[in-house]
Amino acid sequence: MLEDLLQSSTSVLLLGVIFGLLIFHVLFTSSSSKERREPPGPKPLPLLGNLLQVDLKRLDKSLFDLSKRHGPVFTVYFGLKKVVVLAGYRTVKQALVNHAEEFGNREITPIFYDFTKGHGILFSNGDSWKEMRRFALSTLKDFGMGKRISEGKIIEECHYLIKEFEQHEGNTFKNSQSIIYAASNIIAAIMFGKRFDYNDPVFQAMVERDNESIRLTGSASILIYNIVPWLGPCLKNWRDLMKNMEDNKVEMKRIITNLKETFNPETCRCFVDAFLIHKQKLEESEIKDSHYHDDNLLYSVSNLFAAGTETTGNTLQWCLLYMAKYPHIQDQVLAELDRVVGSRQVRLEDRKNLPYTDAVIHESQRLGNILPIGPPLTVSRDVTFQGYFIKEGTTVFPLLTSVLYDESEWEDPLTFNPSHFLDDEGQFIRRDAFMPFSAGRRVCLGESLARMEIFLFFTSLLQHFRFTPPPGVSEDELDLTPVVGFTLSPLPHELCAVRRQ
Repeated sequence: MLEDLLQSSTSVLLLGVIFGLLIFHVLFTSSSSKERREPPGPKPLPLLGNLLQVDLKRLDKSLFDLSKRHGPVFTVYFGLKKVVVLAGYRTVKQALVNHAEEFGNREITPIFYDFTKGHGILFSNGDSWKEMRRFALSTLKDFGMGKRISEGKIIEECHYLIKEFEQHEGNTFKNSQSIIYAASNIIAAIMFGKRFDYNDPVFQAMVERDNESIRLTGSASILIYNIVPWLGPCLKNWRDLMKNMEDNKVEMKRIITNLKETFNPETCRCFVDAFLIHKQKLEESEIKDSHYHDDNLLYSVSNLFAAGTETTGNTLQWCLLYMAKYPHIQDQVLAELDRVVGSRQVRLEDRKNLPYTDAVIHESQRLGNILPIGPPLTVSRDVTFQGYFIKEGTTVFPLLTSVLYDESEWEDPLTFNPSHFLDDEGQFIRRDAFMPFSAGRRVCLGESLARMEIFLFFTSLLQHFRFTPPPGVSEDELDLTPVVGFTLSPLPHELCAVRRQ
């Protein structure tokens, strides 16, 4: 009897303790949540999170729609992984520019780690990233990024591209490959000190593998892989990605080895030479723990080569597709080019006198929306942002789609309208919400080179050709639906490049 009573008293006491702890937990959590109000978001399901509430095949649109319900700073869960999404121009700029230190670290997702093992420029952090980015910016400027030396290289490549287009004699053809090769040759000239023939099978394979890899990186299965990495070997896209990366790594190593064999520290031919010269100086100074090692060389070159090819090439494809889609806009571009430049070669200095053409290029970049979600970041330290607490290490998605299509910044965001970049007098105006290259610490380091390329390639092509749909296809039938990957590119399509008299 006494034993039963003691057991009963102990049970009651134990239940009381548990109940008390639960009340304390609820009160503490409630108090903590008031002090640390976290970003809102759709209610996640156990284990799955919000995976059933988003379309992984067009994630940026799903997140944009969610931002209209939950606000410019909100939380989604990919499985158990928590992600804070930043939407709208004001919010993205405030985070990436005004809070650049807190929102400046790259998240090294499983697939990004597979790519570079934390080396290089795009998918690295810390002192190595700072030094490689600083060196890359300095070297790109030394090789003429934003200067006349680069202008000359781009104009030379324009001539090769024009000849390529002329071979089709106004007949229907796919222009994507030759455009991508032209863009790739500009960055190749800086990286390796040489250009490649468009028919070079090794060059073609390298470019195609890079393009396919960028597409696959944004696929639904790779997004799943980033959530559940052990699935990798079971996923065809992951296996294809790894093969592409390995094949391109072998080719890059071969090119770098050839440059090393002919290396002369007295003559700097390219980015690789500049890296080797700097490395040699550090070794002569007996500086230890240098970031100038073979892995950083290989992956920095690979990063710049792929990034410098894909975004520029895709933008030019969108530009020409929009011209064929909207012939009345193309007519105005041609008229302005004829009036201001005539038959001579377009130069960068002509841009200020070609406001409508410049507006068309910018509008193509805005609506084309090449990079819909900026590469994911992580918060470097606890931060309170727009009244919400975001914990150190939290993954952040800068939603660039929401910036380029922000209804509070653009008069008609879903329509191709060059007037977005023109004032009442028809002069070009810069728009702060034009952010296709992202912003802040992680802004595209090749932005000025890309802007030069896009302007010179586009204007040179329009001087020589009028772009039209294939015979029997109307402008309305041209499909502007993108191919969704890590970037957005036009669907495979054909156009006619008709020689202008």
